[in-house]
Amino acid sequence: MKILFICTHNRCRSILSEAITNSVADGIIEARSAGSQPSGQVHPLSVKYLREQGYNTDGLKSQSWDEFEDFDADVVITVCDSAAGEACPVWFGKSIKVHWGLEDPSKVEGTESEIKKAFLNTIDIIRSRAVKMVEIAQQSPDADALKKALNALGAQ
Repeated sequence: MKILFICTHNRCRSILSEAITNSVADGIIEARSAGSQPSGQVHPLSVKYLREQGYNTDGLKSQSWDEFEDFDADVVITVCDSAAGEACPVWFGKSIKVHWGLEDPSKVEGTESEIKKAFLNTIDIIRSRAVKMVEIAQQSPDADALKKALNALGAQ
């Protein structure tokens, strides 16, 4: 199963989702991330906290969803509310579209400890969803069942 995580600037939540999903999916799911208006750089704390939690950060980059015309994603998951409201490119037409709103830890203001806690909380949410997503993928559900299961995950 191929999944494309979308966040407008593709610098934090979608990047975290890509790295974590690829780590826990062990080849069952191929995850990528992109944005409609990519910032061009991954947020440094995304990389820092992914590494601290043991995730591979090699190859992570902020990029446009235009670069994924040939990726042929089975599922497109928006992880920020602004991306959820955007019109997706036509090549996402046959992909299942799901929204998993996640709080943006890179927007948290406070002490270093409070910011770290926000990142780790987001990482934990994504990890939990990714583990369950692998279980769903292994069941090879039809498109309707897959969309229903992924929507349910996003509501947790």
